[in-house]
Amino acid sequence: MWLNVMIGILIPLLGTTLGAACVFFLKKDMSPTLGRALSGFAGGIMVSASFFSLILPALEQSADRGKLAFVPVALGFLTGMLFLLVLDMVIPHIHTGDKSEEGPRSGLKRTTKLFLAVALHNLPEGMVVGIVFAGWMYGQSQITLAGATVLAIGIALQNFPEGAVVSMPLRAEGMPKWKTFAYGTLSGVIEPVGALLTAFAAGLFLPVIPFLLAFAAGAMFYVVVEELVPDMARGEHGNEGTLCFAAGFVVMMALDIAFG
Repeated sequence: MWLNVMIGILIPLLGTTLGAACVFFLKKDMSPTLGRALSGFAGGIMVSASFFSLILPALEQSADRGKLAFVPVALGFLTGMLFLLVLDMVIPHIHTGDKSEEGPRSGLKRTTKLFLAVALHNLPEGMVVGIVFAGWMYGQSQITLAGATVLAIGIALQNFPEGAVVSMPLRAEGMPKWKTFAYGTLSGVIEPVGALLTAFAAGLFLPVIPFLLAFAAGAMFYVVVEELVPDMARGEHGNEGTLCFAAGFVVMMALDIAFG
């Protein structure tokens, strides 16, 4: 059982690593059009995964509360958003899209702040995978191994552009290719670590699994609203971000319904 869990939580890291490897094949920095498209696709996957793989199972598991089934889900969702908001405020980082600095002032290097920005937003994705695999491990009937694996694959798909978003701007600033690849890959390491810790911790909080599922959904929604939606709309007006958002949403929905 734990072997399946370990394989599952490493799948998203593979997506980040492959995305970071783009630095070896692309000669120039990522174009604004491609950046908007990738942000839109990642955002679509995250919204779809949050709804179909997290919020719906959470509501189903709270069904015994009757008309109050929404309470633990709503509380978890809001708490997840607030958790990421607090981290966004206390961790110094730089968004790759507009290069604006956020969080407290610090003497950290610019490259380190870029790395922290992506690592920060990878945290909820690791929590998502960990919570879903924990739900399967501990016998939650609404969560299957196939469904948990499909979610991990969906996260890996949206991690591909994230790996590229880390490595390509660092390369444009003059950092060697091997080093930008390492930074891009390391930004995703927090996901399996967070997933493993969450899977262990979830066993202690089985009665509040609906709350934890919604918590992860709220954290993912925060990333979409705070980072990905502004990125897909930044710069010259275009429809590529919107279209790719729709494509990402449909791809994740299809995977979840067909194989979950």
